[in-house]
Amino acid sequence: MTVQPIRLFGDPVLRTPADPVVDFDKELRNLVRDLVETMQDEGGAGLAAPQLGVGLRVFTFDVDDVVGHIVNPVLSFPDEEEQDGPEGCLSIPGIYIDTKRRQNVVANGFNEHGDPIQLVGTGLMSRCVQHETDHLDGVLFLDRLDAASRKDAMKQIRAAEWYDAAKPPLIKESPHGRGIFGLGR
Repeated sequence: MTVQPIRLFGDPVLRTPADPVVDFDKELRNLVRDLVETMQDEGGAGLAAPQLGVGLRVFTFDVDDVVGHIVNPVLSFPDEEEQDGPEGCLSIPGIYIDTKRRQNVVANGFNEHGDPIQLVGTGLMSRCVQHETDHLDGVLFLDRLDAASRKDAMKQIRAAEWYDAAKPPLIKESPHGRGIFGLGR
């Protein structure tokens, strides 16, 4: 297990949809351990493989003393209830913007051994699962913001000491319209 460097906003891997995991092998188990160790070292609630530069559909979470992972997650929403609150990202350090998400989520996927699992989340866990699954789709939480909030976030990012003006990041609008997730961009 090793703490790995986290890819920052502007790195193309964060905008590239991850590939499904097909081999549930030692390499995957090592990746899961690296994700957990890096996430906990950084004090994050979640971390997706693309944030370590690995284009595979797996993420880890550490919410309310529940630590785990899910491979190849598929999300569904049991109701239309929403939440709105501050959201941040280890790939966009120090930036927190109120972001709308669904209040409740069900994620079906697999553990590191290929066994089917289901994760039911509400509140912060739901936010984390949606945020990390977005990473697997090449979507950042900034993409879910309205135009004014996105503009404010970009102003904060450009002022951050980690921001590299020589590598301007790509901002895109969420591919998930109101019909699918019930949330605006």
